[in-house]
Amino acid sequence: MKALAFPVALLAVIGLVVASLATGAGAVPWGRLWSDPAAWDVLLISRWPRTVALVLAGMAVSVSGLILQVLTRNRFVEPATAGTVPAASLGILVIGIAWPAAPVVVKMLVAAGFSIAGLALFLLILRRLSLRSALLIPLVGIMLGAVLGAITTFVAVRYEMLQSLIAWLSGDFSVILRGRYEVLWLVGLLTAMVYLIANRLSIVGLGRDVAITLGLNYRSTMLFALMIVAMVNGVVTVVVGTLPFLGLIVPNLISLMKGDHIRRTIPWVCLLGSGITLLCDIAGRVIRAPYEIPAGALLGVFGAVVFLLVLLREPRHG
Repeated sequence: MKALAFPVALLAVIGLVVASLATGAGAVPWGRLWSDPAAWDVLLISRWPRTVALVLAGMAVSVSGLILQVLTRNRFVEPATAGTVPAASLGILVIGIAWPAAPVVVKMLVAAGFSIAGLALFLLILRRLSLRSALLIPLVGIMLGAVLGAITTFVAVRYEMLQSLIAWLSGDFSVILRGRYEVLWLVGLLTAMVYLIANRLSIVGLGRDVAITLGLNYRSTMLFALMIVAMVNGVVTVVVGTLPFLGLIVPNLISLMKGDHIRRTIPWVCLLGSGITLLCDIAGRVIRAPYEIPAGALLGVFGAVVFLLVLLREPRHG
C-alpha cells in the first residue's frame, strides 16, 4: 500500500488539474475543441496559464517553507514569518511608485532583491539574540514582518496606492493569463534545484559544526538555499501575490506523515502544496460563481485551521 501512495496522490492532483481546466465563468466547449478556435482560446489563454501558475506557485512556496524550516531547525518558520514576503511586498510598492510601467521581469528582480534583504535582516537579528525557545524565532519574524508591513502601508497611503497594493497581494489567480505566468517556470526550475541539493540541506540542518566536520561548505550552501527562498517568494509575490500559511502547514503535514528525510519528502511537499492551492482556487470559483473568492483568502482560513490542529495534536507514544 505504501508503494501506491505516491501514484494515488499524483492522480489526485492530476484530477484537480483537470477540474481547474474545466471550472470557470465561461464553459469550455469540449465537444468542439478540435473544430472551434474560440474554444482553444479560452483554454490556452486563460485556463491553462492559471492552472500552471497554481501548480508552480503552490509547490514552490511549500518547498521554500521546507527549506527555511530545515535551515533554522524550527517548525514554525515560513517565508511570511522570515521577512521575505513583507520585504518583497515593499519592493513591489517601491517599483510601482518609481516605475509604474516596469516589465514583469524588472518587478520580479526588485521584489527578489528586497526579499533577500528582508531575509538577511531576519537572520542578522537572530544572530544577535539569545534564543531559549523555539517560539522566539517565528515571533521575531512576525515582529519584523509587522514593521515592514507598517512601512509598506504608510508609503502606500502616502502615494495613494493602498488599493493597488491590496490587489497585488491578494493571492488572486483570476488575473493570470498567457504572457503573464511564464516567469513562474523559473520557480519550478529553482524547486528542481532544491531537490538536487537536498542531501546538502539535510547536513546544513544538523548545524554549522557538523556540516564543516563532514566536509561541506556550510556558508555557500546556506547562502545558495536562502537565495532560492528569496527568489521564489519574490517571483510568486509579483505574479500572484501572497499565499498565506502554505509554506508553514505543508512541510509540517508531510513531516508528520513521512518523516524528515528531505529528498524523500520534497516530492510529497510539491504534490500537497500544489494540490491545496488548486483545491482552494477551485473552491473560490465555485462558492460564489460566477464571482470569485481569491485563493489567498481561502488559503488563509484553511491554513489557520490546519495549523491550529497541528499545534493541538497530542503526541503519540508507543
